[in-house]
Amino acid sequence: MSPAIASSPGYVELFTLRGGPYDAAMRTWPLAREPEFAQAIARAALAPGMVVADVPAGGGYLQSFLPPGVRWIGFEPSRGFTSTAGGHGIPEGSPLVPLPWQAGEADAAISLAGIHHLADKAPLFQDLLRVVKPGGRLVVSDVAEGSAVAGFLDGYVGSHNSTGHEGDYLSADTVATLRHAGWHIASSELVPFHWVFASRDDMAAFCHRLFDLRTSTLADTRRAIESGLGVDELPGGRIGMRWELMTIACERPA
Repeated sequence: MSPAIASSPGYVELFTLRGGPYDAAMRTWPLAREPEFAQAIARAALAPGMVVADVPAGGGYLQSFLPPGVRWIGFEPSRGFTSTAGGHGIPEGSPLVPLPWQAGEADAAISLAGIHHLADKAPLFQDLLRVVKPGGRLVVSDVAEGSAVAGFLDGYVGSHNSTGHEGDYLSADTVATLRHAGWHIASSELVPFHWVFASRDDMAAFCHRLFDLRTSTLADTRRAIESGLGVDELPGGRIGMRWELMTIACERPA
């Protein structure tokens, strides 16, 4: 991400428009994406007493899933996520880089499902190296280039939401960018999991609101999910919507 990314047409502009519906979906179905948060948190190697930086933080959803005794600090450049009011968000138009933390303030950092809206990710990776203590971890988890999720987002979602969708997704180039920024790569893998719902209707309604789909019906959204991503029946009668992210765990050299 370039230093001016938060003031250019991009992340901030998108979520000024879409942050409200996104936040409403997350508050209505707060556990739907729990497996997604869990897989990123597991790779951060967190322990009680640690501080974890969350960026971009959206509505601060990560903190609900952290292990006991871990302190969350978050940074979100868009005011579209109304739940960030109260000190965790920053005024619209302010730059995301440099981050508002001291050198070595965090024991770990997590960036989940936000940076596919950033074309130049290198400045963020470099500044996170400053923020995370030597020996600490950064987990970057986002949509993979060429994946079914990328196709769903740039295809169905982009055709029906309020802003369009054209992601800059993670790939081998992202790993190289992290390495060039000074991070040691501990692992890089495509992680499959489910978004979990009580019913297919809830699944469609969640995605309809999360992605701010305005020119399609709930029935259309359900069919697009079933055909483009896949749905599984889970124990207890729950519904699992297939999702996957490329998750890269990095370490700051000691």
